[in-house]
Amino acid sequence: MVVGGIVLVTIAVVVALWWAGTAGLNGDKLVTARLDALRTGLGIGIGGGGALALYLSWRRQRAAEITLAQAATALTQKDRDHEHVEADARERRITDLYTKAVEQLGSDKAPVRLGGLYALERLAQDNPPQRQTIVNVLCAYLRMPYSLPGHRPADDAEETILRLYRERVEEREVRQAAQRILADHLRLGKGDIKSMTTFWPGITIDLTNAVLVDLVFSSVDVRAAKFSNAQFVGDSYFSDANFSYLADFNGAHFGGSALFARVCFEDFAGFLDVRFDGYASFAKAEFKNLAAFSNANFGSSAYFEQARFDGVTRFDAARFDGGVNFTDSWFGGTTRFDQVHFGRNIPDEVKMYLDAPE
Repeated sequence: MVVGGIVLVTIAVVVALWWAGTAGLNGDKLVTARLDALRTGLGIGIGGGGALALYLSWRRQRAAEITLAQAATALTQKDRDHEHVEADARERRITDLYTKAVEQLGSDKAPVRLGGLYALERLAQDNPPQRQTIVNVLCAYLRMPYSLPGHRPADDAEETILRLYRERVEEREVRQAAQRILADHLRLGKGDIKSMTTFWPGITIDLTNAVLVDLVFSSVDVRAAKFSNAQFVGDSYFSDANFSYLADFNGAHFGGSALFARVCFEDFAGFLDVRFDGYASFAKAEFKNLAAFSNANFGSSAYFEQARFDGVTRFDAARFDGGVNFTDSWFGGTTRFDQVHFGRNIPDEVKMYLDAPE
């Protein structure tokens, strides 16, 4: 229709110019006028055809763009649907693995429980959003009641006694494996490429009331840690650790040596009512906010050489039965040593704080 219209307009212009524009002319002028009319009409026709061609080209381009856009939208939607399907499948797979691993922890067979621990470790390593949840599970396992195996019974003891002893020994191995898993992923070794890939940052642990055997948490870096009323069996190692928010050891019992050398407590360090049966070392430790040792009982030697107390420091009613060393320690905030019991000589570094007024 458009082409026909252009043709009709061209004919009409030619006719109009042919007759109206040549009226009264003759000879060469008539021929020239008619040629001009023909050229003008053809020019209009050609121009209209060119405009039509441009328009049709634009329409084709526009249609192609719309088609491509629709195809791209459909492809994007398909990709999104595929991603959702994959995400749902991945979540289901994670949930299944998690459920199976937790079920393994409830097994009465130690090897199965160990398998559950390592399955959870792999799951956390491969899925960072699940790490805190899995750490919570490991901590909950360690908080479960546990009785130490004690001395090995005689070989001719009753089978029930021997079996109970074996079960407790096996459970001790499982619990120590859980401790190692936590420590391995909370430790960031300086310049250690492997530890950079296995370190789980920003983790909070809750081991309240847990029984911890020969715990090695040296160089760990955690956001917050709760060890209140925990029982530490054997020697406990926290040297070079960093607690960025909370370190709660209130009411804990250290049956062996407790090593906190060079530990950095960035906020709250709670050692209220703690009992140290063995050697306790806080040499070069940093207490940047609150250090609370009120009612703490140091049954053996306690060392605080070059320790730095920047904030409020409380040793009220603490007992140092085995002697204490505060050589070159530094107190920068409010410090209290009220009613402290010193089994040996009172260190010169703390004499000025004894029963000092508020």
